[in-house]
Amino acid sequence: MTIQRLLVSVRGKQEAIEAVKGGAHIADAEYPKSALGTPYPLNIWTIRQNAPKRVLVSTNIGEEQARRSTAAQAVLGVATAGADIIKAGLAEMNYKDASYLARSIVRTVKHWYPRKKVIPTFFADTKLAKILDPIDEAPTLASKVKADGVLIDTFDKTKGKRLVDYYDYDDIRQFVRACHKRRIEAWIAGSITREELPFFWDTGVDVICVRGAACGRTDDRMGKVKWEIVSNLVNTIPKNLR
Repeated sequence: MTIQRLLVSVRGKQEAIEAVKGGAHIADAEYPKSALGTPYPLNIWTIRQNAPKRVLVSTNIGEEQARRSTAAQAVLGVATAGADIIKAGLAEMNYKDASYLARSIVRTVKHWYPRKKVIPTFFADTKLAKILDPIDEAPTLASKVKADGVLIDTFDKTKGKRLVDYYDYDDIRQFVRACHKRRIEAWIAGSITREELPFFWDTGVDVICVRGAACGRTDDRMGKVKWEIVSNLVNTIPKNLR
């Protein structure tokens, strides 16, 4: 049976404390100006130091990767800083190029930190999904490079587009089935609202990532995370799957 978890993106120590108090399962160190905004390593370390061991800490190395070598250096750096899970955006890459880069990223992390997770991230935005389809191609790619899961997110956070503008719940069910068939985790993000959460949990998704919803408004990524709101979001998870 899948244990479903809520990830809350936080800007620093205080927001991490709020997220943990509210029951978040994963505290995501992120600068929320963009989809996978990158934080400073010391910020990751501070969040890890102030979160209990039962709460995992995740982070990002950006939506796009300029070079294979610098991406490998970045994932090793954030893993060393304390991240338990690393999300790596592979925007603008076709299947072949994304596979090559993702394999290097996974191998780098697993060589030094075998128990840490790597989650390649692909984007639902129409232009990017035409280059590499997150539903049909990403689960196979992630499995082949021995990643731990796949995240589907939205790239452009400035136009008000959300995950539900690109995929319906049946699409996400298809994505979840493809991931679970390959024994990897299915993650989703993209300005998901509190009202949508029960329907997304029903698809069987493993992790849902939120930022604005934990601040009280899905369009307010630069607001402040509040524990009472996080608690309300966590309570949308079916009790037998928490």
